[in-house]
Amino acid sequence: MDDAPIIHDFLCYNNGVEQNYSVPLEKSLDGSQLELLHLLAHQAGMLHKPLYIAGGVVRDLLLGRPLNDFDLVVEGDAAVLAEAILKKFGGRVIFHARFGTATWILDEITFKRLNVPVFHSSNSPTSLDLISARSETYSQPGALPTVQKSTIDDDLRRRDFTINAMAIRLDGDHFGELFDPLGGQKDIENKLIRVLHPISFVDDPTRMFRAVRYAARYGFEIESETLSLINDEARAILSGLSGERLRHEFDLVFEEPNPSAILKQLADLDLLKPIHSVLANADRQLPTIEEPRPEFGEFAIPDILTFRQSLGWVLFLMNSPEADIEAFAERLAFPASLTKAIFAASTSNKKLSSFKDWKPSQLTFYLDELPSLAVYTVYLVSKEQSLRDYLAKWQHVKPHITGDDLKKRGLEPGPRYGEILRQLRAAWLDGDVSSKDEEMLLLERLAK
Repeated sequence: MDDAPIIHDFLCYNNGVEQNYSVPLEKSLDGSQLELLHLLAHQAGMLHKPLYIAGGVVRDLLLGRPLNDFDLVVEGDAAVLAEAILKKFGGRVIFHARFGTATWILDEITFKRLNVPVFHSSNSPTSLDLISARSETYSQPGALPTVQKSTIDDDLRRRDFTINAMAIRLDGDHFGELFDPLGGQKDIENKLIRVLHPISFVDDPTRMFRAVRYAARYGFEIESETLSLINDEARAILSGLSGERLRHEFDLVFEEPNPSAILKQLADLDLLKPIHSVLANADRQLPTIEEPRPEFGEFAIPDILTFRQSLGWVLFLMNSPEADIEAFAERLAFPASLTKAIFAASTSNKKLSSFKDWKPSQLTFYLDELPSLAVYTVYLVSKEQSLRDYLAKWQHVKPHITGDDLKKRGLEPGPRYGEILRQLRAAWLDGDVSSKDEEMLLLERLAK
């Protein structure tokens, strides 16, 4: 990003001292989100509990980026505010006492009580998370943190990078005030990713992945001292994390616009080998991750992954040796369906040159047995026309005659049904029949 951050377009001051972002905040939210924030901020003010938005939403506001879902941070007990909101507006609240959080779920009755018509728009929030400001301690490097209620200052100081350690207050006359105790705004202006303390990557080594992701996403650089903290001590802690936790970090990489740049920098920082040695051979230059055309049909993907994440994994590993795929899949606790798709893509990619000599029916029957994700991945890499024909047309071709028709002709149900229907489908695929009449003539011959 060569342009100066958009923060300068909106910057104004409260009494010449406090930086206030009420104007950009109001411009960045739609009517329903803004009205809801004002209502909740009023309730927080009635309880004398300062209310903030914090973290990534503030970062994106200062960068002029769209604001997505955000959490509300309460100085004090979030459950008390949640109970007051529930009593006044209704809905449903789920309390998470261990983490000091509460989720307010809005329903249709709640919308009516709020008396804000725009809540019925497609952008209306349906739930909001209320979080008690907290501090964190780590029992050992790489462990999940122990939390306790604290101040907004402590809450920001527990975070990963300065650009994520800012808050904007919402209640009362403080609406829009920026709280930036660690210099996040300045680092945004200077396009730097900076950790908050020297053992940040030891406390949570996944922050090293996050630093690389943010640098690629925003066009920032990792600040020099922060870069020096990506060291052997932090790498050793990274290697000991659970497979699920590591897999999630890669999942997030594949969601980024340019995962190849991130994978390359992770390799340059020697952050792949500590996870598993087989990653030394994995592809880092991935083709553009494209959403499939509608005519390609539905794709079965693991429930825990998005399509983009699933596709990213297959692209990343499909050219690796089988033993490496198996070892890495076990290390990162892959769902069985994802491992199957990677193996299928690997096998099909090796057979790609022979597909040109196969009849449409032969290729269709072969590809029908593979996960559709594997077929699409090989097509994305090769742009092989026959694979596109399969995805867009051939996989959808079926004979007009059904098993019921065969039964009406007096044929005994059994394996013969499937054999006849398969031959009829092959005839359509290979162009041997092109009408219902021709299909019926072929059935007469096959059913003798």
